[in-house]
Amino acid sequence: MAVYQTYINTSALKCIENFNDVGPSVVMASPSGLQSGLSRQLFEIWCSDKKNACVIPGNVVEGMLAKTIINEPKEVTLMNCITASLNFADSNTKIISPKNCQSVEMYFNSEKRLAEKTPEVGETVSGLLVKKAFTYQIMAPDDLHVFSQLSTENISQRITIAYTGAFGVLEHRLKQILESVESLPDEESKGPAFRVHERLTVKYESEKHISLHWRSDPISDMVSDSVVALVLNISRDIPKVVVESEEATKTEEENNKKAEKVIHALLVSLFGDVKFGENGKLVISVDGNVAHLDKQSGNVERENEGLKKERVRVAFQRIQNAV
Repeated sequence: MAVYQTYINTSALKCIENFNDVGPSVVMASPSGLQSGLSRQLFEIWCSDKKNACVIPGNVVEGMLAKTIINEPKEVTLMNCITASLNFADSNTKIISPKNCQSVEMYFNSEKRLAEKTPEVGETVSGLLVKKAFTYQIMAPDDLHVFSQLSTENISQRITIAYTGAFGVLEHRLKQILESVESLPDEESKGPAFRVHERLTVKYESEKHISLHWRSDPISDMVSDSVVALVLNISRDIPKVVVESEEATKTEEENNKKAEKVIHALLVSLFGDVKFGENGKLVISVDGNVAHLDKQSGNVERENEGLKKERVRVAFQRIQNAV
């Protein structure tokens, strides 16, 4: 028990069903001859993977599986009578007979990605900090499921936004604000689409909606938030432009009507009888003399010589310029 308590990360394994075979581990199981029991069950699970190793502590006798594997066979027969290939650590068997109380050291080659290159002094090491019991390890995300009971997953996100404007206008506006916006071919995206900062894809869904697609991480989430805010601002600007254009048109029409009333009143003050004729022309009568004034071109046509058309034309031109 004193030896067991020395290793704080050890745990008792009563049966194979309670063993969570995730990540590297060292299991001390009996019997040592591998003829049955937990040691035999673990051997049959691990014997085909060259990453694993088998240490036989003690003497073995003929007829036991432990004696068989010392001779480095290529195949072994399992308890269910099925033949399995033996692929332990390069099939390199070492027989060590240490004396009592002599320490034995075993070396294992590390396959962790962060350990492939020794960092220089002052060099930044990036990875995941994992705490297990009272120890801390820094490992690459791809090694997390191998050297711990944790695993990593990718989260793909999709959001649909109401947008009724032209898809090309949206792409153009985003290109003016963001640094990297690239159009995607229709064969790749199955419709109009563009990619923002090589992280976020914006797709045209319908006349009323667009969709955003990205793989979640801190930077991509920040890019998606920025694009969503820009799209919403652009969507709010579209109705405002339409309202402003309608109001401008309405104001212009009202101003034209007011101008026509002022011009008509001033012509009446000069010539007396001024009426609206056909095709938007004004009919001006002075002492029985009639002239027709075209408001668009300013041309004057006379029915007789009694009224000088130059007088009418110059008066209309001056009034129009003043108004």
